[in-house]
Amino acid sequence: MSVFDKAKQQAQQWVGKAKEAAGQAADKDEMKDAGKRDQFEGKAKETGQDIKDRAEGKAEDVQNRFRDQ
Repeated sequence: MSVFDKAKQQAQQWVGKAKEAAGQAADKDEMKDAGKRDQFEGKAKETGQDIKDRAEGKAEDVQNRFRDQ
């Protein structure tokens, strides 16, 4: 995952936390829900990218093992 992508996903989570806090302060359920949704989406994207990166790394390991034989 690129540093830019990771920062973008973390920023989405931070924005979500801010929205959730603002929603709590203003007693706005819709804003709180939007904040939670942003946090979830950012974390899901980050987790998905981590899984993809690990899978690509494992695939490269397997390819290298077959090349070395």
